[in-house]
Amino acid sequence: MSNSLLARVPASARLGALLAAALLAAACGSSGTSGSSTPAAGSTATGSAAALVITTKSGSAGTYLTDGSGRAVYLWTKDGMNKSECSGACASAWPPVPDSGTASASGGAVSADLGSITRSDGSKQLTYDGHPLYYFSGDSGPGTTNGQGSDGFGAKWWLVSTSGASITSAATGTSPSSSTSSSSGGGGGY
Repeated sequence: MSNSLLARVPASARLGALLAAALLAAACGSSGTSGSSTPAAGSTATGSAAALVITTKSGSAGTYLTDGSGRAVYLWTKDGMNKSECSGACASAWPPVPDSGTASASGGAVSADLGSITRSDGSKQLTYDGHPLYYFSGDSGPGTTNGQGSDGFGAKWWLVSTSGASITSAATGTSPSSSTSSSSGGGGGY
């Protein structure tokens, strides 16, 4: 597209096209075909820019899991062990952490606790200690934990500790007012 033609396209249309392309690329990259649950324990990055690292961050709620860029990951108490119950509108608000088979752990995260499940749509989702992991669309970026304590879609969403347990204490300053202040749970709601 020439610069003069590009200048006539409204900025909102250019941004929309860019976002649509990014979403399409993300959707294409998250599909899988395997029907079995395979652990990603011991997986290491092989130089791929798409390799996912699960690490830790300390905040007012305690030490919790994040991806390599510092984006918080959550578990949902409605999920079963190695089974996701979040799909459709739920998965739009709480996007599953995709598993490309190259996930690794750093910081306080434990490689042996990383695993993978195949979702009902055939895509692969990363797990930690059997808990399917999710991002929250309401987090503005690394270091935010706005999903902590949310009860969206009929059950609680919690940050994940390095042991795989749900962290049920409120994250001050970055969580919804519906959060409760209590100590860490021992099993994440199973």
